[in-house]
Amino acid sequence: MRLFEDPKIKFIPNRKIGYMISGFLVLASLAGIFIKGLQLGIDFRGGTEVVVAFDGASPDVGDVRDSLTDALGAVPEVKTFGPDVIIRTDSELEGAALSQAVRTALAQAYPDNPSVIIKTDIVGPRFAEDLRDAAAMSILFALLVIFVYILIRFKKWYYSAGAVAALAHDVIITLGIFTIFYDIMPFSLDIDQAIIAAFLTIVGYSLNDTVVVFDRIRENSLIFKTEAYDQMVNRSINNTLSRTVVTSVTTFIALLILFIFGGEVLKGLSFALLLGVILGTYSSIFVASSMLVDLQLKKAEN
Repeated sequence: MRLFEDPKIKFIPNRKIGYMISGFLVLASLAGIFIKGLQLGIDFRGGTEVVVAFDGASPDVGDVRDSLTDALGAVPEVKTFGPDVIIRTDSELEGAALSQAVRTALAQAYPDNPSVIIKTDIVGPRFAEDLRDAAAMSILFALLVIFVYILIRFKKWYYSAGAVAALAHDVIITLGIFTIFYDIMPFSLDIDQAIIAAFLTIVGYSLNDTVVVFDRIRENSLIFKTEAYDQMVNRSINNTLSRTVVTSVTTFIALLILFIFGGEVLKGLSFALLLGVILGTYSSIFVASSMLVDLQLKKAEN
């Protein structure tokens, strides 16, 4: 890519602009989460899971969801699993009443495609709470382990601080977008176990991008010893820019194809990963590297 053979883009000199953009997005995300609350899926708030088998081909999950919404008094979460359809709902109906409501609604919606309920499982409030706590702890534990890993690898705590700040930045903004746009997007943005897996994937992707930049900063700090620290870091970011752009663009294209053609079930997961690629690329430059510069310069002043 000739455009990135010898780039001299002023990332670090303009890092305050990045701070302002990140600060606005993080504050807006936290405000949205505080005002609207996290939009948790059945996995984390409790409810009932019904597995339905159709005699013919399984209908579109969006159509099934629409046909059940009025009958259940709530918008259910509908997914396909092989030839079967999984329906998850936190409807006030329970037991036999809920099963009857599902059977009746599906019989009316698909009179030429009879269905039968294979099984019904209840996700109790206590179990949902345990899953929710475990999901939160998994993300926090991942950040802690990453802090220690970066500290061991680069021998300086401000590398760890910059990396973890970038990862927290990515997760908070993704959560905020899922919360704020929950009622706007035409697909489900419920936060369930699949989305938690996406968050952990985002953490891994963002960390990988950050470590590549940090490695080049460490190498250049030994080569360009007389160069100002902020200029050396900016040089390092530009040195790795070609790799960063190629990796991000190819990953984004693959995820975009998954988002467009992966079906309704994968919309939320692929959307979260698309956000993660954008935010991870941005944060490795304007959060992790920028914080590294400011912490290093502050230490030098002291």
